[in-house]
Order: sequence, then C-alpha cells, then structure tokens
Amino acid sequence: MLLTIDVGNTNTVLGIFDGEEVAEHWRIATVPDRTADELTVILQGLLAQSTQLKNPDVTGIALCSTVPSVLHEMREMFRRYYGDIPAVIVQPGVKTGVPVRMDNPKEVGSDRIMNALAAIHLFGGPAVVVDFGTSTNFDAVSERGEFVGGALAPGIEISVDALSRRAAQLLKVELTRPSHVIGKNTVEALQSGIIFGFAGQIEGIAKRMAAELAPGDPDSVTIIATGGLAPLVIDEVAMIDAYEPWLTLIGLRLVFERNTADG
Repeated sequence: MLLTIDVGNTNTVLGIFDGEEVAEHWRIATVPDRTADELTVILQGLLAQSTQLKNPDVTGIALCSTVPSVLHEMREMFRRYYGDIPAVIVQPGVKTGVPVRMDNPKEVGSDRIMNALAAIHLFGGPAVVVDFGTSTNFDAVSERGEFVGGALAPGIEISVDALSRRAAQLLKVELTRPSHVIGKNTVEALQSGIIFGFAGQIEGIAKRMAAELAPGDPDSVTIIATGGLAPLVIDEVAMIDAYEPWLTLIGLRLVFERNTADG
C-alpha cells in the first residue's frame, strides 16, 4: 500500500492507497517544530488505530510539502524509520509530467503541481483547480496539461480570523450556510458575507480564467474543487463541475508511480 502525505501550512493530509483507491485517510494539524521522532509516533499511531485497515503494509511513500521545516523532519523520519521503503519527495528533479509555464517554476508549490497532474489525469484539460486551504489557490491547466499560472487569495479561515481581530464587535462565527443572504443578526450577516462572498469570488476568478484558457469555448474548461474547506462553498458555485477531496493525494500517487516504474 502507498502512503501519501500532503503537508500544508495549516493541516497535513495523509492517505493510504490500496491500488487506485483511498482506503484510509487522516487530517492532522501542521506543527512546524515537530521532530522526526514525534512525527513517527503520530504516523504509527494513526496506522495502528485505523478502523479501515488491519496491519496496513506500507510499501511506498510519496510526499509534498509547503513547509520547509516539516519537510526536513519528514526526510529524517523516512531515513531513520522507513529507510527500506521507496519514497518519492516532490522537489526539483522529480518527474511529474507537468510542464510549468511560469516566470520562475521553482516558486510554484509542489501541492499545486500535484493538483494539476491529478486534474489532467482525471478530467483532461483545460481545467481550473480551486483548492480551498490556508489560501484559496486557483490553478490554470492548459489543454496540453501545462501548469500555466494561477491566482492566490486569502483563505476562508484566514479572512475570518483577520476580521475578528480587527473589528472588536465582530466575533468568530461557525462557518455554516445561513438561511438567507440578508442576515437578521450579526452572526447571520457574517456567515452570509463569508459563504456567499467567497462563492462570488470563486465564480468571478474561475470565469475569467476559463475565458483566458479557452477564449473560443470557455465552457470547455473543467472547474475542479478540492481542499478541506471546499464543502463550505461549492454548493453555492454553479460553475464547479467536480469536487475531488483527494486531488493532491491522487497526484502524489501518480508521481510515485511515474518515478518508481523503472525501479
């Protein structure tokens, strides 16, 4: 079985693949100063307590990380505790099959490349991936499977935290859909602004990207949502064609297969 690990700024998502299917998954907080030993205890505890898998046999590991300190400790964990298991870490030199058409390709987060790879594999191009995480990432993929750029916006939770810190009378609220756009109290008004406001942002940016990717036929562009916060908004965005919660993990599975096929 393949262990895939996507280290994000806020959360780390782990998934176990049995063939092409995600057989088990976990989401934990990303703590930048956790050591390799602590990470190993957490990982082994999750594997041991799995209700879906009994004694899972990990035969490969694939990792992408946007947090350098965690990446360093993950490398150490692989070396010390999983040295006999093939591991692929997404970094420069790893074969992804995704040409990056950016001014500086090294600036692009490895998770965004994994999303693009999985999007092309599952849906073909052109496509726009909307990843709801610490930031909301919009990634544009050409018809030929190239990563051609994107847009980055503050994520939902970041925006809520900032608002509650800067406005003394506006407290943090539960992130849930209100019954009306016109709120009748402060909580409903905040929920409306957050949920419907982000829905409008998604529609606006995705629509503009689709028009640039396929000027002659914007409707041919597939809009794909992913990320832990996607369920909060996607029902309000009619132009989203697909929701794939494990898009990044699927990309990691594909890149692992690509880089170990000859081994």
